[in-house]
This record gives sequence, structure tokens and C-alpha cells, in this order.
Amino acid sequence: MLDTLQIENVATIEAVTVRFRPGLNILTGETGAGKSILIDSIHAVLGQKTSRELIRTGASAASVRALFTDTGAGIRQRLLDMGLPAEEDGTLQLHRRLLRDGKNACYINGAPVTVSMLKSVAGELISIQGQRDTGALLDADRHVEFLDAYAGDAEALAAYRASFERCRALRARIRALSMDEAEKARRTDLLQYQIAEIAGADPKPGETEALRRQRSAIQNAAKVQNALAYAIAALEGDGEAPGADSLIETAVRQLIGVSDVATGVGEVASLLEGARDTVSQAASLLDDALAGLSGSESRLDEIGERLDLLYRLSRKYGPTEEEMLRFLENAQKELGEIESAEGEIERLNGELEAQRIRLDEAAKRLSSLRKTAAEKLSAAIQRELSYLDMPRVTFAVHFAPSALRETGAEQVSFLLSANPGEEPRPLVKVASGGELSRVMLAMKNALNMESPVTSLIFDEIDAGVSGSAADKIAQKLWALSVGSQVLCVTHSAQIASFADAHKRIEKKIVGDKTYTGVAELTGEERAKELARITFGPEATDTQVDSARQMIARAAGVKARGKTPAGA
Repeated sequence: MLDTLQIENVATIEAVTVRFRPGLNILTGETGAGKSILIDSIHAVLGQKTSRELIRTGASAASVRALFTDTGAGIRQRLLDMGLPAEEDGTLQLHRRLLRDGKNACYINGAPVTVSMLKSVAGELISIQGQRDTGALLDADRHVEFLDAYAGDAEALAAYRASFERCRALRARIRALSMDEAEKARRTDLLQYQIAEIAGADPKPGETEALRRQRSAIQNAAKVQNALAYAIAALEGDGEAPGADSLIETAVRQLIGVSDVATGVGEVASLLEGARDTVSQAASLLDDALAGLSGSESRLDEIGERLDLLYRLSRKYGPTEEEMLRFLENAQKELGEIESAEGEIERLNGELEAQRIRLDEAAKRLSSLRKTAAEKLSAAIQRELSYLDMPRVTFAVHFAPSALRETGAEQVSFLLSANPGEEPRPLVKVASGGELSRVMLAMKNALNMESPVTSLIFDEIDAGVSGSAADKIAQKLWALSVGSQVLCVTHSAQIASFADAHKRIEKKIVGDKTYTGVAELTGEERAKELARITFGPEATDTQVDSARQMIARAAGVKARGKTPAGA
């Protein structure tokens, strides 16, 4: 339900806040006071196409905010699905700013959105019926939905759709399995090659990572191997340069040669002999350690080759061994299907033929239910139109055979003939202005359909109607507003008399600027406004009293809780 509308710098409105109530909200005002501006503002905040010409002269931007309450679980889930904030208490705020350069800024619950997102959410909140609005009931593609809702054929429709979807799935499966012999041969060769390449490599889950770790360990071992080799060469020599062992032996030999003539040299020679033994022992230990590291280089080559192979496979079949194996599994499955496709296609064709028979039966049953409901719906809408002083208007539900599709075996459309002798034609091409709004009112009452839309707006539904018709329209509007919310812009006192909330749109000129405001009317103010609508701005006391009686009469009808019998 629309709770609050805030408008800033739209046409002659500088700043206005309007509060609405459940039930029938009536808006009246003199011609040119700005009633259309209010509707234009609502159009704007609902995401409809608008113009920067709406921006008040001298302002850089216009702003419209709409606060809704009790929006329901469906709207909340839709917001969550779109990644938008959703209030627990069901409140929802839409905001749109129109900038002088033609740009828009749109928000839902404070979050920035596109105009299309704003429109998609707002479309489930308010339906506007007026001279420029068609609404869902004028969308021929949705007429079958309304007829089904009226017919109550949900079970038959579900059965038809289930059969239709099964037929569609079977056809898709048959197309996927069907190919010419050349294509079949090409595909078979490719799959066999891919299967052989992956299976031949036999990748193991996590193998690449394990090999990388092993390669790193061996590469570190190579550093140790080089260090040991250098150390052994230093101790034992490398064939070109003597090692420590040889050098110590030479030193010992030289010292022994002079030990009998040099005091203490013998002792030094003995010490070096001990050092030579230590060097020899160290070299032997290093030789053993080096022998334990032999073969690392060949293993490193093996690892490199294996990693190269896995890399090549990863570029074709997936970055991980798990994905390569899934590709292998799918390829094996597809190859098996191709090899057995002929028999599978034959089986599927048999199932499809049986399903087609069931689909035809379901379509005939659904069509029969719809045609029976269409007769009742046409009669119900005809009664509504007749009650609304449109007895010569003829309503019809047209069925055009079509190829089987998701909605059935026919195209359903609502047609109207505005005058006797004229062929019924699509609604949007026949009704216009206030007549269109009355047709919509009749259809909504006759269809009595469930809808997520909780607010309905009728713009000048009384255009061109007599006092009697206006009275009937008033009663229908009020009946439609019970348990819901209806906003109606009107010039009719009869309609205004049924208001649950009455607002007058006023225009005043201050200096060289025009300002439009909205005033809430209660009690005697309402009577004076109805008298003004009926008799003009200089209404007499007697005429105001007549307006009071009109309000009292409407209150009595509302108290009885129903519109006249047969309506």
C-alpha cells in the first residue's frame, strides 16, 4: 500500500508530502490545479519514462519518494534475489531524482539501482489506469493468465505444462543424439583420441603438486651433492691439484728428513700424521654420503618430463587432475552414447510419440475449460459494463488456434466493440480516456483476480459520464477498495462522496511564481468541495447542504457494505 508520497521541484510543486490511507482515496481540484502533476510524479517514481521538462523552473533536479507498507513476502524475496536491502516490517521506499542534464538517480531502500530495476519492483506495487495507461489487462500476452485465474484450471494447466516440458526435453535430447555419419565419425575419432591421451597419461588427483614438492626436495639435494664433491676434492685432490691428504703427507716426509738435526720437528711430524688420519677418515665419510645421493639427477629429469606432460594435458582438459579425469569420464560417456545412439533415438522417439498424445489430450481439456470460463467471464463483464452505463459495449474472449506452446494450443485475447454493428477489436484500439478506465474497472470487478498489486490508481475515470453513471462508478470503486487501496483523480461529486480520504489539489500564485499544494479535507470542508465541483466556486448554503446529503447517502451505502444487487 502507498503510504507517503514526497515530491520536490516537480513542475509547479516545490515541496509536498501526501499521506494516503487504505480504502478509497479521492483527489479533486480545479482544472489546471496540478492533479496531473501528482500522477506524473507517481509515474516517475515507478520507473516510467519521463522528461526533464518536469523539473521545476529554476531547480537543478526534481525528486520523488514513495513509501510503501505491508508489501508482502513476495516483494521481500524479490528484493533479496536482486541483492537489495529488504525491511523486516514490509516497508519499502522508492526514490528517483531527475537531473537537468537528463540523467537519473534511482534508489530502492537507499540502495542505488537502475531505472529498469526500479520499474520491475514498482510494477508489483501499483497499477495505474488512465488515459495514458494500459496496464496488465491491456497486454494481450497476459490475457490467458487472467482467463486461467478466472477459470480455476490450475490443475489442468499444470498437467499440460508438465507434458509440454517433457516433449520439449525429449526433442532436445533427440537433436543432441542425432548427427550425420560424417559428423558422427569426426566426433568419434576426436573422443577416442582424447580418451586415449588422458587414459595413457593416467593422471592422479593432486599429482602435479606432489611432483613439484618432490622436485624442490631433489633440487636442494643437488646443492648438498655439489658441496660434498667439492669437500672431497679438497681433502683427497681431484687429479689436477693435490688434496689436503697429499699435502700433509709431503709435509710429514719433509719434516722426518730433518728431524735428526732439528729439535722438536719429529713431534710436529707425529701431529701431522694424526691430522692425516683425521682427513682420510673425513674423506671416507663424505664418500659414503655422496654415494647415498647418487641417481638424483636422473629422477629430476623424470619429474620434469612428467610435469611437462601434465601441463600439456591441463591446457586441453582442465587445470587440475580432477578436471582432466572428469573430462575423461564425460568423453567416455559421450562416446558410449554415440555408439548406442541409434537404439536410444528409437526409444526416445517412441516415448515422444506417446507423450504427444498425452499433450494433445491435455491441450484439449485445457481449451475446453477455458472456453467454458470465457462464456461466463464475457457475461460477467457485460453485466459490469451495463451497470456502468455502457450497455452497448460488447466484450468478447477470442480464441485463435496456434502451435502448441507453454500456455496452450490457442492465443487468448480480450476484445471490445464500443458501438453496435462494429466488430470487436483489441482493447487498446477501442477504448480511450474515461471509457478505458471504466472498462478496466468492469474487468477488475468481474475477474476479481488475486494480484500482488495492492494499490490501484484511476485517473479521471468519470470523463464524459452522466450523474447516474458516476454514481455507479463510485460504488464500484468503493467496492474495489475494500481491503485494498484505490486512488482516484476525479471531477465527479458522486465519486468524491464515497471517499475514505479526500484530498484537494490547490494552486496559488505568489509573486511571479506558481505553487501547487495538497490539502486534506474533512467534515465541512468535504461538503464545500463537493458543492464547488457540482455548482461552481460560488455555491450557496443550499447547495452545500445538498453536498452534505450526498456524503451522508454514500456513507449509508458503505455502511451496508455492498453495491446494489445485479451490479
